[in-house]
Amino acid sequence: MKMKISLPLISAIAIMLMLLLATGMGPVTVEARMCESSSQLFNGPCLSTTNCANICHNEGFTDGDCQGFRRRCICTRPC
Repeated sequence: MKMKISLPLISAIAIMLMLLLATGMGPVTVEARMCESSSQLFNGPCLSTTNCANICHNEGFTDGDCQGFRRRCICTRPC
């Protein structure tokens, strides 16, 4: 006994597969929002990002960067 698969059924299955692939059902990466705070221990103009990052690590932050016209050390961490 043979089953005959109808053309509309095959079309519906193909469309469903294309929709699943097109919507990107794979893993989704979400970046955490970063909170910024001016360093409390850094003195003077920020000329070295590495130095700023080291001081921010000592303050409990994950990273630091020299920013702005006045070259302030800004510490960052995920909110």
